[in-house]
Amino acid sequence: QVQLVESGGGLVQAGGSLRLACTASGPTFGSVTMGWFRQAPGKEREFVAAIAWSNGNTFYGDSSRGRFTISRDNAKNTVYLQMNSLKPEDTAVYYCAIRTSSARITLSEAYDSWGQGTRVTVSS
Repeated sequence: QVQLVESGGGLVQAGGSLRLACTASGPTFGSVTMGWFRQAPGKEREFVAAIAWSNGNTFYGDSSRGRFTISRDNAKNTVYLQMNSLKPEDTAVYYCAIRTSSARITLSEAYDSWGQGTRVTVSS
């Protein structure tokens, strides 16, 4: 079973930046996708970004495209989410997850294992 541990959340002012990290341990990552989701209080979990581990192809949700960048470090088994130009509406708990199936990449149901989440708070 893959274990995922997120880090890097915190409090930041609007317009600021944060970098989240998700380190994975467990099976090899030849054909998996790593994704970031977020969930704000009272809202459904939302797709933020994903990256294919094998070739580095990236995917972004509408709310993150142009401001956030997902990347990976194969040697460290770590995925990063660089978040710039943060807005108060980015406030949420951010989760990383791993997808081993071919189900739709933006659906949380497509992901098999989840981290515990890291909280991001953006003040206005």
